Amino acid sequence: MVDPPTEAELPDGVLGEFQIRGPQVMAGYWQRAADTAAAFDGAWFRTGDAGRRDADGYFYIEDRVKDIIISGGENVYPAEVERVISEFPDVAECAVIGVPDDKWGEAARAVVVAKDGTTLDSAKLLEFCATRLASYKRPKAIEIVGALPRNATGKILKRDIRAPYWAGRSRAV
Repeated sequence: MVDPPTEAELPDGVLGEFQIRGPQVMAGYWQRAADTAAAFDGAWFRTGDAGRRDADGYFYIEDRVKDIIISGGENVYPAEVERVISEFPDVAECAVIGVPDDKWGEAARAVVVAKDGTTLDSAKLLEFCATRLASYKRPKAIEIVGALPRNATGKILKRDIRAPYWAGRSRAV
């Protein structure tokens, strides 16, 4: 497990990127030298998967590195924040994205759908997050919507949720 921005090895229990190497790992992308160079750190292949190793040596995939939010130099994995928000009784589903923040670079924002027949209170949901997440991981805002955008296979389209917040900016992260 490594910290994606620094490539530093991480201890057990800390979320990071899986990197692998061995004879069965691909040699590279066909006729795509630049992509191959970006995918490898020496002999190590960057999988793009984020997760953690527990004290017994078991690995758990929890997110994708491309979905990482870097807020004030700290890594925030949306899946971790989404898991906490999903524990709130009135939440049917949610998506956490990184949005521009003048002070921190990016900040977490939650887009949440309420369970049928319930009314979500964003202030109460933020309080709930405050008791379960470090301050830099907490959503700075919660938007309550009727439904999340999805593709034909049902996957939530975070890029569509993220797009309005990054429109007109020179970079999208």
